[in-house]
Amino acid sequence: MTVVADVLPIDEALAQYDPVMGLEVHVELNTKSKMFCGCPTEFGAEPNTQTCPVCLGLPGALPVVNAVGVESAIKIGLALNCEIAEWCRFARKNYFYPDMPKNFQTSQYDEPIAFNGWTDVVVDGETYRIEIERAHMEEDTGKSLHVGGATGRIHGASHSLVDYNRAGIPLIEIVTKTIEVPGEKAPAVARALVSQLRDLLLSIGVSDVRMDQGSLRCDANVSLKPKGSSTLGTRTETKNVNSFRSVERAITYEITRQAAILSAGGKILQETRHWHEDTGITTSGREKSDADDYRYFPEPDLVPIAPSREWVESLRATLPEAPSLRRARLQTEWGFTDPEMRDVINGGALEYIVRTVELGVDAPAAKKWWLGELARAANESGKDLGDLGVGPAEVAEVQKLVDDGALNDKLARQVFDGLVKGEGTPAEIMAARGLALVSDDSALIEAIDRAIAANPDVVEKVNSGKPAAAGALIGAVMKDMRGQADAAKVRELLNTKLGI
Repeated sequence: MTVVADVLPIDEALAQYDPVMGLEVHVELNTKSKMFCGCPTEFGAEPNTQTCPVCLGLPGALPVVNAVGVESAIKIGLALNCEIAEWCRFARKNYFYPDMPKNFQTSQYDEPIAFNGWTDVVVDGETYRIEIERAHMEEDTGKSLHVGGATGRIHGASHSLVDYNRAGIPLIEIVTKTIEVPGEKAPAVARALVSQLRDLLLSIGVSDVRMDQGSLRCDANVSLKPKGSSTLGTRTETKNVNSFRSVERAITYEITRQAAILSAGGKILQETRHWHEDTGITTSGREKSDADDYRYFPEPDLVPIAPSREWVESLRATLPEAPSLRRARLQTEWGFTDPEMRDVINGGALEYIVRTVELGVDAPAAKKWWLGELARAANESGKDLGDLGVGPAEVAEVQKLVDDGALNDKLARQVFDGLVKGEGTPAEIMAARGLALVSDDSALIEAIDRAIAANPDVVEKVNSGKPAAAGALIGAVMKDMRGQADAAKVRELLNTKLGI
C-alpha cells in the first residue's frame, strides 16, 4: 500500500501545538457465555457456530444479563478507583452496520456501572495520574471479513462475510477523561496506560487481554491546540489499535499529521481513522458521529442493575494489590534501582520478569534476558515481547542450563535466537546448533597448549611478572573453542599451566 501523507517533524509539531488525548479501551471479558445469552465465547470456533436468536437479534428473543459479566465490570471499576453506581441500566445505541445484527448495540450511556476513577502511570520516573470518566458494560459486535481487496478492508473488496460468533461477547469500555501531559511524553504515557490496564485486568482475572486476538483494543482520540490556547481542537479517533507499540506510534503520527494540516491553514475533520501497522500511518475511516446521532434510549428488555453495597465490598476484598504498590514492593524485593525499574516498566517486561522469577530465576538474570536479548529481538522484528513466542518457562529453562554449566551467556544468547526463530526447545536448539559448553579438561588443555604455543610474547610477559597479560591467552582459548568453553575453568587450568 502506498499512501503519501504530509506530516511535520514531531519536534516542530510539539513546538507549535499541545496534544490532547483521550483513550477508549475495550476489554472482552473471559466469561464462559455471552453477555445476554448462553452462547459460548470460545475464540477461534468455526464461523457462526456460537450464535442463537438472542445474539442474532431475531424477533421475539429476549436477553438476560450475565451475572459474572456484571461482577467483572464492578471489579474493573474498583480496580480503577471508580465509584460504583447504586443503580444503573443498559441503553440501546442505534446505528446500522453489517456486524450489528440487531441494528443497535446494547450498551450503557449516561448511567454506567462505574465512573469517576483514576489510575497512575509512570513514564521515565514521572508519575501521571489518568482520570477515568467511566467504565461501562456493553456487548461486542460481530466481525466482518472483506474478501478480494488488497488491504483486507472494504474498499476494493469483491464481497464481505460476517462471523457473528463475537456478537454478544461481554465488553467493558474504559473511557479516560481528557489527558494533557507534556507533549513529548504524550505517546509514551498512552502506551504506558494501555500496558498498565493490561497488567491490571490480567491480575484481577477478568480477561485474557490478548491484543493479538482483539480481547484488548484501544481507540485513541487525538486533537491539537495551539500553544497557550485553552480551546480544544477537533479530534480524530484512531480505531482498534492492537499493540502497545502501535498505540504510541499511532498517536505520534496523528500529532504530526494534524500539525501539518493546521500549520497549512487547513481544518481537522472529525472522523474515525484506520491505523496501518506496515506503513505507520493512519487513513480516513468514516465521519465521526456524536452521541446524539446514536439516539440512545433505555433498553426496555433488561431490568436495571442495583448492586448491593455488601456485594461491592465483598468484590473489593478479592482484588489483588494495586499495581503501583506492587511495583514498589517488587523493586524493593528485587533490589533494582529506580532507573532499572523504570526500564523494566517502560520495556513492558514487568509481568514476564515476575513470572520468570516465580519459576526460580533470580530477578537480575530474568531482567538481563527480557530487557537484553529478547527486547532486542522484539525491536528488530517490530513486535511486542509477548508476540515473540518465547515465554517465562523457556527463559527459566535457558537460565537453568546456564546455572548448571551447560551454557554460558554467549551460548545462551544463541539459544534465545533459536527460540525466537521457532527452532524448538532450548535443549533441541543446543543439540541442533552444537552449543553445549565443553567440559572435557583434556580438550581445554589442548586448546591452552595451542594458545601458549601461538603467543610466546604473552607468555613471556606473564613470566616476567605481569599475570594480567594471561587474559589474552584466555581470549585465544575461547576463540579456539568457538565460545564453548567455561571461561572460569579455562582461567583455572591456564593458571596451573603457567604456575601463576
